[in-house]
Amino acid sequence: MLNKTGSTAQDHSPLDNFGGGLPAPPGIPGFQKNLQSMKKLDKLALFKNVGSSWFALGVNISVGIFISPYIIHHLGDDAFGLWFLVFSITGYYGLFDLGIRSSIVRYVATYSATQNKEELNRLISTALFTYSGIGAVAILITVSGSFYVDSIFKISPQFLHTARWLFLIVGSAVSLGFPMGVFGGVLEGLQRFYLLNFTSIGATVLRAISIVIAVRHGYGLLVVALITVLMPLISGLVNATVVLSILPLRLHLNNVSRESLRRIATYSSSTFIIIVAARLRFKTDAMVIGTFLSSSAITYFAIGSRLVDYGGEVVSGLAQVFVPMSSKSDATGDLAGLRRILVAGNRACALIIFPIAAILIVLGKSIIEAWVGVRYVSTSYPVLLVLIIPSTLMLAQSASGRVLFGMAKHKSLAIVTLLEGSANLFLSIFLVRHFGILGDAAGTAIPLACTTLLFLPRHLCRVLKLRIGIYLREAFLLPLMLCAPLVAVLLLIRHWFVAHNYVQLAIQLLAGSVVYGVGLLWAIWTRKAWQVEGIHDQDTANQLAVGLIETYQQEEI
Repeated sequence: MLNKTGSTAQDHSPLDNFGGGLPAPPGIPGFQKNLQSMKKLDKLALFKNVGSSWFALGVNISVGIFISPYIIHHLGDDAFGLWFLVFSITGYYGLFDLGIRSSIVRYVATYSATQNKEELNRLISTALFTYSGIGAVAILITVSGSFYVDSIFKISPQFLHTARWLFLIVGSAVSLGFPMGVFGGVLEGLQRFYLLNFTSIGATVLRAISIVIAVRHGYGLLVVALITVLMPLISGLVNATVVLSILPLRLHLNNVSRESLRRIATYSSSTFIIIVAARLRFKTDAMVIGTFLSSSAITYFAIGSRLVDYGGEVVSGLAQVFVPMSSKSDATGDLAGLRRILVAGNRACALIIFPIAAILIVLGKSIIEAWVGVRYVSTSYPVLLVLIIPSTLMLAQSASGRVLFGMAKHKSLAIVTLLEGSANLFLSIFLVRHFGILGDAAGTAIPLACTTLLFLPRHLCRVLKLRIGIYLREAFLLPLMLCAPLVAVLLLIRHWFVAHNYVQLAIQLLAGSVVYGVGLLWAIWTRKAWQVEGIHDQDTANQLAVGLIETYQQEEI
């Protein structure tokens, strides 16, 4: 296969294109030329990664905005609630990941930076072997669990048979996806996010078209579910083909290494705790509501929570690049670079999520009415309000957790989030009995707010030896200032008229976007959006690898 220079993959490793190896000291001839070349390469890669992530996200959100009400109105509240419930249950299969995916991203980034091709082969072969065993166990659990899912949750009688088959279909597809996930992790570690995003875009569009065709021809929930779960499997096969075409891998049982497995397990132990915590934090709501209320009640909760999730997906499109970037900076001892990733990264996340949160709070009722109908507003909007504030605090600090993962210093984060997840579950069970779905939302919001306010900022500043006042000022003051005019304009427009359909809502959103856009363009033009001050020290500023992150800070974010 020819690479960009026209040479074969055997002549030059694809790892040569991922910022691998430490740059030569400045005194060596050609250093400045090579450094500039590295900066240009990183600038292009970052643009492709973040740009394609946001484009893929735009496609995904657009499809979700259309498909969710389409399924609700054509299949009914009970069917959609069952759909949401089963996907929430199978979301717990992510526990079987055991943190392996994050270790793949971490060590692929590390080995690509150090040009360690042998260890890269051992890592991927070991991960693929391990995931295959996990997938086999998950399928056995799925088959067994399909006999009991209808007896555990409060499901409408007409959907009892459907519930068993739905769980079997979705659970089996998730199980088969485990070995396929290895190749997605490899592409993330190589910072080839744009390749993942292109396959995601194709799968999302094909899924939407197929679902519409199936529903119009009279097919029900099971066919819709089958279409939904097949697309990620097809994407996984495409990702595997891409990885095998760009990397000279030797996937064989002989490359399965006990040392690689030990290294994965060491890194993944804390990650696994975080995965467990994430399931407790964000995947228990549907199960709690389905157990104590009904499957139809899940629909009303899902509408409010899904709008919050869409905001989180926008931020994730940017934040996903911070793990491999942090791994590279950590591998080269670039403390100043890690500080810049934390501050500039969280500022970028706040610039995205703050205006989204403001729009959802001020125009949330109109958005729900235009999206799924006025009868859902009175119940779903309070859920949205309860969840949006703590979720915004979390998403505005999305770079924080990624930096800890990149540095392999996420043990404390794992313990705290596990405590938060446990508190979430207990509070949700207690409050849902007294306050319904709003109580369940409060059970999620209260522990999340405590973690994001009381732990995360101080912990990151302690790890990176950064003053918390400087961090908070540099990361969040500018986004807050830019959001103030947006909030004022939205409140004024809402006072003039309340939107009841997409056209009226588009007018309000356009006016608010123009105001925020002007402020954001001013911040970019004056470089205030990217400048990070007060975080440097002389020793770390002289690190040889700082050029990579300087490009990120000064030219691209």
